[in-house]
Amino acid sequence: MLLFSSPRCSEHSPPPGHPERIERGQAFESVAESFRAGGGAIGPSRMATREELSRIHTAAYLDTIESLAGRAATLDVDTFTSPESWGVARLAAGASIDAARHAWTTGEAAMALVRPPGHHAEPDRAMGFCLYSNIAIAAAALRADGVERVAIVDFDVHHGNGTQAAFCDDPSVFFASSHQYPYWPGSGAATERGTGAGIGTTLNLPLRAGATDADVLRGYEQHLLPSLQAFSPQVLLISAGYDAHQLDPLGGLRMTTEGFRTLVGMLADLGRRSCGGRIMAVTEGGYHLDSLRAGLEATIEELGAGMR
Repeated sequence: MLLFSSPRCSEHSPPPGHPERIERGQAFESVAESFRAGGGAIGPSRMATREELSRIHTAAYLDTIESLAGRAATLDVDTFTSPESWGVARLAAGASIDAARHAWTTGEAAMALVRPPGHHAEPDRAMGFCLYSNIAIAAAALRADGVERVAIVDFDVHHGNGTQAAFCDDPSVFFASSHQYPYWPGSGAATERGTGAGIGTTLNLPLRAGATDADVLRGYEQHLLPSLQAFSPQVLLISAGYDAHQLDPLGGLRMTTEGFRTLVGMLADLGRRSCGGRIMAVTEGGYHLDSLRAGLEATIEELGAGMR
């Protein structure tokens, strides 16, 4: 397994008291260093190019974010930049692309530990702490490389509205999201199944507040995994958010670290059977630092299990 992480992810610094704080980046660095100390490999970091970003985001939006380089700005009520954010966000997108390409070309799992997160960023706007839609940009890169069927599964407590918006009409990308509902950002109803040619390749698994590991895993076993397998993806990408943990301050689900471990294990098993081990994960939310670290470690262990 190959891990992608950069110490620069801690340079993105929202205002004091913001949940998406630099300590999250420091947690990523700690997990990456432990992985390295145990003999794991860390991939090189590089910034996504404008061409790569433009497969998902509009030119006007890219111009806006680039214009904020070197200064702090408020993009919406909860999304901010600091002087280094433009470069750090490009590193996050670049790591996501390279992790996905590594999984596709080698059949070996990969994970990108990045911030700011990405799954709320829509093609033409920032949202929910997110600047660039990292996993969507990675999926678009694979499609540009000739991959015909890409699947994305998002288990963050919040619906991946940005990822859904990027691919809702695209039958070549299957997007599935399990999330608390009703809840912010307000999207993610079970009736949202895609549009146009993409109808049927969007699947939402809404979960009521208080849902436990058993509730989440049952939904995956009965609904999400069968649909994912029927799509027969060539590569599986995972938006790994850990704010569904019972200790997280930004969600109302009751998952545990062992629940995340089981969930990732189920996805990894399907990925090995259906995709030849071509599995990649990228970080999204998770704001309780201890449960974030534990979730990351469990995910890395499960993704790497087939390589041992």
